[in-house]
Amino acid sequence: MRARSWRCRASTTLRSLRSSSSSCGGHSGHGRRPRSRIPPQPPAPTAGRARGSAAASIPRRNRPASPWERRGRHAPGCASPRRAPPAGSGSRMLGARRAALAGLARAGDGAPGPGLGRAHSARLLLPPLGRARPDPPGWSEAVAAAVSALQAGGLVAVPTDTVYGVACLAQDSGAVRSIYSLKGRNGRKPLAICLGDVDQLYRYCQVNVPDQLLRDLLPGPVTLVLKRSEELNKDLNPFTSLVGVRIPNHPFMRELARACPGPLALTSANISSQASTLTVSEFKDLWPQLSLVIDGGPIGDVQSPECRLGSTVVDLSVSGKFTIIRPGWGFVTGAEGGMRTHTQPGLYRESC
Repeated sequence: MRARSWRCRASTTLRSLRSSSSSCGGHSGHGRRPRSRIPPQPPAPTAGRARGSAAASIPRRNRPASPWERRGRHAPGCASPRRAPPAGSGSRMLGARRAALAGLARAGDGAPGPGLGRAHSARLLLPPLGRARPDPPGWSEAVAAAVSALQAGGLVAVPTDTVYGVACLAQDSGAVRSIYSLKGRNGRKPLAICLGDVDQLYRYCQVNVPDQLLRDLLPGPVTLVLKRSEELNKDLNPFTSLVGVRIPNHPFMRELARACPGPLALTSANISSQASTLTVSEFKDLWPQLSLVIDGGPIGDVQSPECRLGSTVVDLSVSGKFTIIRPGWGFVTGAEGGMRTHTQPGLYRESC
């Protein structure tokens, strides 16, 4: 089984803590700017002009505004005018997609999938990783393409050791807001951070557990909840002093996290309250809001409900105690009992 060795280490380590304890834990009122008083030019004779349409012969910029235009509305029977997008809207995502496409152009075997452009994200098929070829052609280029998209402020769909996730740079406040918008939720439902190695954890968290405990649990299908440090972006989970940490046991995710300048914000690739996804086609509705989709193939058995549980979330923020906030894939398939589960709704319930 894919996580037998991790389950043995994790189960033994967590049970050793049980003896200590298992409780957890508007607009201003100024007048309208006066219009320039340019006298209307006499209408040029036009064949077939409709009766009573003399005003239509005056250029729009010179003729007086109609009552409908003054109210910001369109006249009855006319097509609604196209509204300009908010300032800066779309330019950030477009820049991230261009960065991803630039990385795809450098990829050897990777090729973008259908629907490229403003309305869809680029899709990159991840080359298979085998023992004979630990670094297959196109693997490093796929990592570089994802890093380019992330550094441009984009959102990237990624495979993990549990379910598919969506990642952005955790220190980029604009990208964090984008990922909250993608999920359809506010900042009161926290995001986890993803790192490449245990050593990086000490920079962004206040660790009060033995280092060996961290290394027994990570990398693996578990999210550890610890107290956050001042190094972490304050716009990430601003309503809690805790943060969940993931180090997925997936080679692509670990390489991606190592290649990024800071931690990744990571959440499951689905709308809040919907089922987790095991293939990229299952979250196709999210593609228009993503800069890049890394297709690592199916994750686990798509017919098994247990494979959609995500990671097990463990609260280690209180010294000498632990709490299972959410029993996930690692907990259900590896733990036989002896652990007390204390569910806290809304806290890392949708971590991948």
